[in-house]
Amino acid sequence: MKKYASLILFAFLLNGCDDGDLTVQEIDFSTVEPTSCTDNPNLMYKLKSQEAFLLQMPEGAGLKSEPGTYDYDIPTGGNGAYRAIYRSYDGAVVSDNICGIIPPSKPKVVDEWIATSGKITITTTQKEQVPATDGSTKLTGYNHNISFTNITFDISNSKPQTYPTYPFGTISTTMDVPASLAFNTEIAGRCTNNNLNRVYNYSASFYISIDNIDSDLIKNEVTPAGQPRTGLIGATKNNAIVNKVYYRSVGKDTGSFSADYFCSATTPTNPSIAEDWSGQDGVDGTSGIIEVTTTLVAGNYFHEITLKNVTMLKGKSSFKLPTTFNLGRLEIAQ
Repeated sequence: MKKYASLILFAFLLNGCDDGDLTVQEIDFSTVEPTSCTDNPNLMYKLKSQEAFLLQMPEGAGLKSEPGTYDYDIPTGGNGAYRAIYRSYDGAVVSDNICGIIPPSKPKVVDEWIATSGKITITTTQKEQVPATDGSTKLTGYNHNISFTNITFDISNSKPQTYPTYPFGTISTTMDVPASLAFNTEIAGRCTNNNLNRVYNYSASFYISIDNIDSDLIKNEVTPAGQPRTGLIGATKNNAIVNKVYYRSVGKDTGSFSADYFCSATTPTNPSIAEDWSGQDGVDGTSGIIEVTTTLVAGNYFHEITLKNVTMLKGKSSFKLPTTFNLGRLEIAQ
């Protein structure tokens, strides 16, 4: 009898021992924050000591630089553009096992669950710094909260496993807009040719312009003290939209802005534009206000152009210029 008992115990120990493989009953990464690969931000993952949960999305889709909620379907079978995969390993797993161009040969994958259906939901919100003392704000990036609904995993040698809801976590992306608001000079430029009717100021890396500026704002007439001419961004005059304000920054490695850029009949292809933002339409007495103060000095008219309470928009993203922002001084001979 003791002989049989010993055999049973030995068999139990054999079954209980393994070579480092991890047996998993369910996916649990609730205490782990997700991250993404440096060279491939569309590949996101969560790691535990011997486990990885991967989310792959196509380039240019998934994580959008635009606040909102976005839904994506995991294609039936799990072999489409949107993929979710769970893996367990026979040893410690690190980021190089996920992101490396040539992943290490060890540890080895001992189990893999592939999501064959379900929905990915990404809720994106913008990040911004606390307003500066001058009232300006800066867009510093986006938070992307990712979750799954009715995600089903195909498991080898087992029944499929479905999670009605499964939170993946939040991925943060970074940016710096506007990177700077310092112009090369306090002297503004003006285009009156090619029907542009534009005033602008710039540095090598960005510019701010008022396109189709209302002609009533730039008059060679001295304004009374404390009584500037005023106009609203996006106002309508003679069935046309006037005072359109833009912030644009230069594309990486495509050159820099110079005075020759602004008054061409056709917009130059170089430098390219990286960030393209438009001023929010003004509200009388409240926001989006353009002020012009004109003085006459030594036979020259000086038009001081100021933007007040201006918010710049790109889709649903936004940032604020300083509450009182000096675009520059336009000089016109008498």
